[in-house]
Order: sequence, then structure tokens, then C-alpha cells
Amino acid sequence: MKPETESFFERVYEVARLIPYGRVTSYGAIAKYLGAARSARIVGYAMNGSSDKDVPAHRVVNRKGLLTGKHHFEGTNLMQQLLENEGVEVVDNQIQNLESIYWEPSKEL
Repeated sequence: MKPETESFFERVYEVARLIPYGRVTSYGAIAKYLGAARSARIVGYAMNGSSDKDVPAHRVVNRKGLLTGKHHFEGTNLMQQLLENEGVEVVDNQIQNLESIYWEPSKEL
């Protein structure tokens, strides 16, 4: 991995670690906060590689609240189970009441 990519991934992890318990944000919101608004996919790549980095990647979903990264978690429904353990309601792989639990880093930090 190139040093600049590694550095960007670390910045993504720093933001993701700040997502409050029981809240979610999107790949795009993290990218925008880091000044790379068109890099939501790169944020997704960072989340895919975060399993050994103590990052709550389960709290990062797509802009519509879909659990698009769930196949990167061990087991079939681990991402959903982790969210539900925090009180987040998930139906058909989609966060319910997204507006009320959505965390926007650019407004919160």
C-alpha cells in the first residue's frame, strides 16, 4: 500500500472511532469530512481492512442506510447483530430511522 493511501486509511479510522455508540454514518460523510468528497469508495476499502484496528466499521453504511459492507464481516449477519446490540433497528439490510441516528462528522466534530 502506498504511504499516502495508508495515511488516508488511518485518518478514516480516526473518524470512524468517533462515531457514537448506537449511531451510524456513511462512507461519503467520512470522505467529505476528510476533504475528499469523491472518495467514498476509498473509505469503503479502508473499512474492509479495519478488522484488526479496533474500528467500529459496523457503524459505517451507505448513504441510504444499507449495510453494503456486511459481507466483509465474519458470519452472515455480524454487522447487523453488532448494530442491533447497540439498539439500531435493521430491516432487510437497511437501517430504520436513519435520520434520527445518523451522525454527520462535519457537524459534530
